[in-house]
Amino acid sequence: MPNIKSAKKRLRSSQDERAVNLPRKTRIRSCRRTFLESIATGDRDASTQAFSALCSSLDKGVKAGVIKQNTAVRGKSRAAAKLQALSAG
Repeated sequence: MPNIKSAKKRLRSSQDERAVNLPRKTRIRSCRRTFLESIATGDRDASTQAFSALCSSLDKGVKAGVIKQNTAVRGKSRAAAKLQALSAG
């Protein structure tokens, strides 16, 4: 436990931030998992909808400052490549 007043405040604020950011990160992971499962089943329509939801959640994560922009771009790029491979094959 911190002894200094400013360290105590920092601990409280970081706990509050974590409580807000954790569900946002969870939402991104859930969308990614849903997308990968739809790719595994081979359903093109479901994969397209899941891809859209994944991109949206990544963009919202960047806007909220939960993840960095390059992380979101990389995730969208990899997802798009998987969707393209599904459409091609």
